[in-house]
Amino acid sequence: MSRPGLHETVLKVLKPLPRGVILDCPAGEGALAQDLLAEGFDVRCCDLYSELFRLDGVEIKRGDLAGTLPYASGSFDYITSLDGLEHIDSPPQAFREYRRLLKPGGHLIISVPNIMNIEERLKWLLFGYTSHFKPLSDQSKAKIHYDCAGMDEIAVHANPIGYNELRYYLEKNGFAIQGVYRDRKKPNQWLYRPLVAFIRLLAKLTPEKRRKDRWTDELASDPVLLGGNTIIIHSIIPS
Repeated sequence: MSRPGLHETVLKVLKPLPRGVILDCPAGEGALAQDLLAEGFDVRCCDLYSELFRLDGVEIKRGDLAGTLPYASGSFDYITSLDGLEHIDSPPQAFREYRRLLKPGGHLIISVPNIMNIEERLKWLLFGYTSHFKPLSDQSKAKIHYDCAGMDEIAVHANPIGYNELRYYLEKNGFAIQGVYRDRKKPNQWLYRPLVAFIRLLAKLTPEKRRKDRWTDELASDPVLLGGNTIIIHSIIPS
């Protein structure tokens, strides 16, 4: 399962790059891994619930992004980690693992629900929570536990992570951002044009030093402010 446009966007980023060994974690049932194989990558997969993996002929190991994954340091040229960070207890540990597992010059592509697009900002203002991070009442937790057959981590969104946190942890661990993308344009974005225009006017009126310090231009960019359901960041470990 993935949100429409997510895998397509990731594949567009990867297609021009040299082929190499790639880790997909979390791998889910193997949908992205299948696409990566078709593109000529040497694919390895890892997931907290490896028993859900359904793609024959591809290595799958059990591993937790919040811990230490079962691979030697410097094992991979690429890592794809889509829609995983929001499910774990310790996102900072995941970034340390990405850094450990990648070779110098290695590429990391991560995605999380976009909590900073204009629609989600308004929902937070009006309701106190966003679409993908609703309150986890006892009733909702019980339903998730039942629907997921006890594998709650599949559905529980425990950690809202926006562009600011992603960039902080990437840079802290030595990554250099190469591009920020959205999965797709949302059809109702035109409703928010007046508010988007106002936000971008405020951004332009902000003094240059503060804009750089607060990442003002980035936060008002299309992938963040007008993003779809998901924000995708491509980064590298400099050689």
